[in-house]
Parts: sequence; structure tokens; C-alpha cells
Amino acid sequence: MIHGLSGGPGSLRLRLLAGTLVWVLLTVLVAGWALGRMFAEHVERQFQGELTTHLNQLAAHLAIDAEGQPVVAAALSDPRFTRPYSGLYWQIDVLADADAADQGASGADAQAGGGALRRGALRARSLWDVVLVVPGDLPADGQVHAHDTEGPDGAPLRMIEQVLRPAERPELTLRLIVAANAALVAEPVARFNRILAIALALLAAGLVAAALIQVRVGLRPLARLREGLAAVRDGRSHGIDGRFPAEIQPLVAEFNAVLARNAEVVTRARTHAGNLAHAVKTPLAVLANAAEAAEAAHDARDRGLAHLVREQVALARTQVDYHLARSRAAAAVGVPGLRTPLRPVLEGLLRLMDKVHAGRGLKITILACAEDLAFRGEAQDLQEMLGNLIDNACKWAAGRVEVHAEACAHAAPGAPDAGQLRICIDDDGPGLPADAREAVFARGVRADERTPGAGLGLSIVRELAQLYGGEVRLEVSPWGGLRAVLELPRTR
Repeated sequence: MIHGLSGGPGSLRLRLLAGTLVWVLLTVLVAGWALGRMFAEHVERQFQGELTTHLNQLAAHLAIDAEGQPVVAAALSDPRFTRPYSGLYWQIDVLADADAADQGASGADAQAGGGALRRGALRARSLWDVVLVVPGDLPADGQVHAHDTEGPDGAPLRMIEQVLRPAERPELTLRLIVAANAALVAEPVARFNRILAIALALLAAGLVAAALIQVRVGLRPLARLREGLAAVRDGRSHGIDGRFPAEIQPLVAEFNAVLARNAEVVTRARTHAGNLAHAVKTPLAVLANAAEAAEAAHDARDRGLAHLVREQVALARTQVDYHLARSRAAAAVGVPGLRTPLRPVLEGLLRLMDKVHAGRGLKITILACAEDLAFRGEAQDLQEMLGNLIDNACKWAAGRVEVHAEACAHAAPGAPDAGQLRICIDDDGPGLPADAREAVFARGVRADERTPGAGLGLSIVRELAQLYGGEVRLEVSPWGGLRAVLELPRTR
């Protein structure tokens, strides 16, 4: 999970951000819808209230003149009523009586004296030559009806109407109408929605930025934990150092306790293995000394027995060393934090080989090996593997042995780490046929029986390399001799 912090299907950061983004989006959408709806209702109520105010003002200014005709005694306060097609209008329809009004609602307009209805008998200057057509339903006295209709130039109108009967002429029925362009509602709502959308978008961006910062800061201890684990794995630290938040500190403490316990178990196992090896080697040393003393005797039978004992003791020592190295490597593979620089080990082995093979005049050199290359494992195991391979190359070389090491990106099968070391050891000896290169890795097999040894060197190298998740193989060197290629896990 820690590796998923940078992203991916299993990323904790991705889950937190996805949840936050979904929640922010839903919240902003719901808030935007609710605020837009509330504002639209507010504008609608305000618009309706304004029309009602104009209608009440029109009713207040309505009078009957000396001739018994309805007139508007004073101009309404809003100047838009005087400007043609301004979007705000009023109109008064005159009906003779209730029965005539019902007939006039469905028939054609007539004159005041001979018909039931005079539509638009009085109207605002803003209507100019247009007469508003009102739906046929007539409200009861004092009631207010609202309608949507068309006005000048086909513009949509919001209209309210009210029926009055003047006290001076109760037989007359007057329909008072006030209307306004519906755009007076739609435009403020649309303008508010645009501003609201911009404001909510900025708010959402701020919330997302805050979520990003919060996730980054909140997950920073996990990044430190990952760095601590990498330091343990690469051998730069024996535990995770530093203080962590209360939620993570118990995990760190438990992990460090496991590391300490593991190191204690490995140390105890190595001590037992060393004690066992010492216990076995001491009797073997006694037998070897006794055999050497008996071999100096004059009795041929004693010398033959002594020679046999010495051979078997040497073989037993080799087997003890082999199994001791194998058990040590098996214990070390599971221990985090192991790190062995490669170049010092190579330089030490080459100095040793110069002394061991000093009489042959071999030229043993390190062709290339960066200072930062390091093996992720025990120094003794690395010395065991490289020592066997370099010693084998020196035994068969005609005049020179070269070693070069590099970092390679690919991992050997089963390798626990992505990075690998590739160490190549070339000699100019006779080499090996292709069909014999694999056989020499078997235990007890030697390429030449005349060469001293127990045939366990290459077998030990292969088993140790495989325990660490690496491999060893034999190829042809550039000089026609043998090249041993050892690939092992490396630290960063």
C-alpha cells in the first residue's frame, strides 16, 4: 500500500482525493441548485409584489367622471408606464354587467353603448396601439388572477387582473390589468445563476486545493515511513528512526521490535552454527595431526591409513565449511538492512589471489567497478562466491584475469529486489565446452580431476546465489577462455 501513495488503483491518496472530489462536487451542485431556486423564488415574489403594488395604485386612482365614465384620475408613479413598449403596462376593460361580461369574454369587441365589453377602454401610454388580450375566466370581485400571455412584439408577459364595481355605477364591471415583461424575472435569475456558478466554481477549486494540501500533509508521515523502510532494506539503518503520529508510531515500534527480534534469532543461529563447526573442526584437527604424525612413520600400512584419514578429514572440513556457509546465507537472506560494498571485497580478494598465485605471474585486475555498487547481503557470503569464482579463473588462466562489475536494471528470477549486480570474471584459459558448463555446478564434480579440490566451489557459489535470488552462469570470455557471470541483488 505504501508504494501506492503516488497513485494507482490501490492508492490511498487516490481514494482520499476521489472521495473528497465526489463530496465537493455533490455539495456544490446541491448548494448551487438550492441557492438558484431560492433566488428565483425571491425574484418571483418580488415581481409579483411589484405588480400587486401597481394594481393597487391603479385601483386607487380609478374614478367615475361627470358623464359616468371610468377614468384614471392621476398618473401612476412608475415612469415606465409613459414610455411606449417599456415592458410595464396597465389596461382597464369595461363591462356593462356580469351577464354581459360573460358574453363579451367570448365574443368580439363592441362599443360602450351597444355591446357587452370594451376591451382596452383605458390603457397605459406604454401599450401605445396594442390591446392586451386576457383569458376568458373572470375572477370574482376583489380576487386577483395571474396569467402568462403575449404582449407587444410577441414578448412574454406576466399579468395580474382584478374585477371592481364602482360605487357610483355598480352596474359596471371593470377589469383592471397590470402586466410586465417576463424578462424582468428571467434576466436577474440568469445573471445571478452565472455569478453563482463562477463563485461556486472558485469555491470548489479552493476546496479541492485544500483537499490536495490536506492529503499531502496527512500522508507525509507515510512517505517518511517508506523512506525509513527503504533505508532498512538498503542497509543504511538497522531500524526506522524518528517520531511519527500517534496512529503510526505503534506500527513503527512493532516493526522495530520485529527487526530486533529477527536479528537476535539470526545471531543466535549463527552462534550455534559456529559452535557446532568449532566442535566438529576440533576433532578433525586432532585426527589430521595424528594422521600427519602416522604418515611420517616407516610402516607403509600406517602411512596408507594416515593418508586416507587426511583425505577424509579434508573432505569433512570442506563439507562443514560448505554447510556452514549455506546455513549462514539462508539466515541472512531474510534479514533486512544487509549491505556490503562491492569494490573493497574485490580489492581484498585480488590482493589475496596475487599472493596465492604469485609464482605464475598472473595479471589480475579490476576493469570496472563503481564505488557505490553494493551487495544486499552478508560480506562473508559475497567473499565466498567471488573467492571461488576468481580462484577458479586464476587456476585455469594462462596469463590474465579481469573482473568488471556493473548495475543492471532487470532482476533475476525470484530476486527480492528490482536492482541487480552483474559481476563478470574473464580468464584467458582453455575454457569449457558448452555441454560441460552446466555439469561443473554439480556437487563433487571437477572440470579436471588432476586439479586439487573437492569439487564443491562452484556448487557453493550457485547455491549461495540462488538463496539470495541471484544466479551464476558460465560463458565464453572475449579471449576465448571462460567467463563467469554472477548476478546478485544490490542495494540502492
